[in-house]
Amino acid sequence: MKRSSLKSPYLWAIIGVVVVVTVAWVGRENYQPVITGSVAPEFTALDREGNTVALSDYEGRVVLVNVWATWCPPCIEEMPSLQRLYESLEGTDFEILAVSVDSPPGYLNITGRPGGDVWAYGERLGLTFPLVHDPDARIQSLYQTTGVPETFIIGRDGVIFKKVAGPTDWDAAVNQELVRRLLSD
Repeated sequence: MKRSSLKSPYLWAIIGVVVVVTVAWVGRENYQPVITGSVAPEFTALDREGNTVALSDYEGRVVLVNVWATWCPPCIEEMPSLQRLYESLEGTDFEILAVSVDSPPGYLNITGRPGGDVWAYGERLGLTFPLVHDPDARIQSLYQTTGVPETFIIGRDGVIFKKVAGPTDWDAAVNQELVRRLLSD
């Protein structure tokens, strides 16, 4: 190859494209969208005692994963309906994992919001379903959320069946029927 061809912008453009395509191909598993029909990404969070809780701990169950924060008014609005849904399905293979993305109390998150006391929040609202804490908000990247609250209903097979951004009336008949149908599968 002639020395002048190494200076060609076209050659460097082709090499750049090949590198980008190769990197994208090799890492394609990391770029899959988290949408209905996709497998729910594994995540971990901490329970009240500081123990690690993983989504895989609930394998074979229907799981509603709710990403929320104590500083979020729409989250407060929808929590009572989550509690009612949980109570109506007590004794089944249904579980709610409410994953708080609050910073620890006394700290600010990257947007400047203060950390919240997840457990006091749950007690104040009378919540009996599992609250877990992800103070680094890793779940938001894993699940590609756009804000809080954001909720995912995951079937027994680990596949996301429904994704909802924003608050929802979770004990409405349509949502109860959906969960019951997934439980019967």
